[in-house]
Amino acid sequence: MKIVRTEDLRGTDREVISEDGWTSVRWLLKSDNMGFSFHETTFPPGLEFDMWYKHHLEAVFCYQGEGTIVNRDTGEEHKIEPGTVYALDNHDKHTLKAKTEMKLVCAFNPPVTGRETHDADGAYVPPKD
Repeated sequence: MKIVRTEDLRGTDREVISEDGWTSVRWLLKSDNMGFSFHETTFPPGLEFDMWYKHHLEAVFCYQGEGTIVNRDTGEEHKIEPGTVYALDNHDKHTLKAKTEMKLVCAFNPPVTGRETHDADGAYVPPKD
């Protein structure tokens, strides 16, 4: 059994603070051997961020804040608010736009290691092991 507390991860390598302004606390990573990774990501108000997980599937639950997600291939835009789940089940190119501070819980498959960075496409580049 694993017990993980957010406050224990603050200031460690499991808290990623991006240059773009979002913060991600990685509760579970590949090294935890769960078959997925599990994170809390915070987007500040006004942030618009392009992503495209070419190598991962992602499910996201919003529990605080409001924004929208845009499918960049179709132009479809969906409101995101507390209680909303979105699943990027087709490696969807998307833009997340935070109207207010958004708190999101995310699960990735395959699990991330925690050392990935976003490339120019918005995809996670797997680290060289």
